[in-house]
Amino acid sequence: MKKIVIISGPTAVGKTSISIKMAHRLNGEIISADSMQVYKGMDIGSAKIKPDEMEGIRHHLIDILEPDRDFNVQIFQKLAGKAIEDICKRGKLPIIVGGTAFYIQALLYGIDFTEEDHDDSYRNKLNELSEDELYERLDQIDHEYAKTTHKNNKKRVIRALEYNHFTGRKFSEYNTEQSQRKAIYDYRYFVMNDKRENIYASIDRRVDIMMDNGLLDEVVRLNELNLSKECNSRQGIGYKELFEYLDGRCSLEEAIENIKKNTRHFAKRQLTWLKHEDDTIFINKDEYNYDEELMLDFMISKFEER
Repeated sequence: MKKIVIISGPTAVGKTSISIKMAHRLNGEIISADSMQVYKGMDIGSAKIKPDEMEGIRHHLIDILEPDRDFNVQIFQKLAGKAIEDICKRGKLPIIVGGTAFYIQALLYGIDFTEEDHDDSYRNKLNELSEDELYERLDQIDHEYAKTTHKNNKKRVIRALEYNHFTGRKFSEYNTEQSQRKAIYDYRYFVMNDKRENIYASIDRRVDIMMDNGLLDEVVRLNELNLSKECNSRQGIGYKELFEYLDGRCSLEEAIENIKKNTRHFAKRQLTWLKHEDDTIFINKDEYNYDEELMLDFMISKFEER
């Protein structure tokens, strides 16, 4: 089995910095597990690492798609798997870094995402409904899955509704079955964590910095591409809210506050998901007095135990 390291955790908790340090210590390369950092030109809102911040560490699955292209868990699973093969062949350690735990789970367990055979008529009907209507319907038929899915993630909501419609089963049950598959990699799964108030404060600061660094201009440029409203790139937190502002649906102040609020909610859902993952090792930063070297020493010692 190929050895890999996973570093996950809620947004704004500090995964990037410690992953770079680990890559230096363990001769590793980093694979991004983020649904927005794959897109070119979407740098500020996705908190994408800058080339000069990589410190010579090679990063994979960043800046690989134009914003009008689709990206989903199946694509991630395929591309990340190829990256792992490539990294291992060159004698290096793959380090998966990101907060999209669903992507990580799919990669780790080789989850099967075979689509059901059906036409698109039901999906087209669902696309005519509002996000609130879709989410309410999902919550009624599959409350467990709804708890882990934001109503703004229209594609995931529709996917779960479609699965239920054509199979008569809950998508949460399907996920449970798939999660019982055995891992196809020899892994250590670390979850960076902090006190909730610290995470929320970091999120608010990050959003303010993003706005100061030109996030609105970034979204204006994306808007000029006339992307379909169904494009994944428009659905990311930080982008969706500013598209709503550009469409005249809210003020700029409301959009900024919505980014902060939605990001905080997202961080809470990330932690809820990660607490239910098997074999995760939580790195509570306050227990290490926020000393990254102490955290890193512990993480490497756990990795070397395997």
